[in-house]
Amino acid sequence: MGVDPCISSILQMKKQAQRGAASVIVGHPLDTVKTRLQAGVNYGDTISCIRTVYRRESVFGFFKGMSFPLASIAVYNSAVFGVFSNTQRFLSQHHCREPGASPSGTLSDLLLASMVAGVVSVGLGTPVDLIKIRLQMQTQPFQEANLGLRPRAMTLGKPPVYQGPVDCIATIVRTEGLAGMYRGVGAMLLRDVPGYCLYFIPYVFLNDWITPEACTGPSLCAVWLAGGVAGAISWGTATPMDVVKSRLQADGVYLNKYKGVLDCISQSYQKEGLKVFFRGITVNAVRGFPMSAAMFLGYEFSLQAIRRDHAVTSP
Repeated sequence: MGVDPCISSILQMKKQAQRGAASVIVGHPLDTVKTRLQAGVNYGDTISCIRTVYRRESVFGFFKGMSFPLASIAVYNSAVFGVFSNTQRFLSQHHCREPGASPSGTLSDLLLASMVAGVVSVGLGTPVDLIKIRLQMQTQPFQEANLGLRPRAMTLGKPPVYQGPVDCIATIVRTEGLAGMYRGVGAMLLRDVPGYCLYFIPYVFLNDWITPEACTGPSLCAVWLAGGVAGAISWGTATPMDVVKSRLQADGVYLNKYKGVLDCISQSYQKEGLKVFFRGITVNAVRGFPMSAAMFLGYEFSLQAIRRDHAVTSP
């Protein structure tokens, strides 16, 4: 007696959510380090940043801002990967109906599907990233000489600006309006649309290249390796715009410095030179490998489960 397809799909979604949650928990400490390096002051290199955060905030400092991404990762992954696979399937079916269609449309299909997934990622992910970065940066020690003030939480004995994700959302909506929840959306578009092209396309080609022709589907090792490499490539190349996004979204915790993407790029370059746009590139690449490997494992297992269910229910 077979398992009901609906129950099987629910179980697979639960497993994918668990893998997504695990990837957030594993990757968040490095994400905090990356954010502090990109938008913070006087953290030095990666090792110095890790030591500073641990000394000032203990191990819990590395997990600040994690609750909101953790709560939303299942919806986010399902939407982004679902849009990518469905868009790719739709485009493939459209090409198959065309006379004289050939496999040469594969790359263009992947490119368009990746771009659509990137746009969806921005729509869902901008508020999540904003809350995460605000919570990560509210205890960041600013130089009085640079900004003309010191953090309220450290100098005046007051509590932190935000008491948690719910308070952070309420404060942003109250002071900046609903549009404030999408601060940095332009930089995120410039990061995620090309970023997802360099995420899905390398994965598909690497996975096909690693998987032996005799296999009916990708192996666990192939998915893990191709997903990890694709994640490292995507996050590494996205670092310059990730720096701009982090600075725009961290802006506003204590004061507003930047008027937009171009102003942030201009001010950052004038004060710190070209190297500022590569802050955190090593952390991004290292963090991208295990997180993306876990994401693609969940994605492939879910696809396989759906195909099995479809085969069982089809007459």
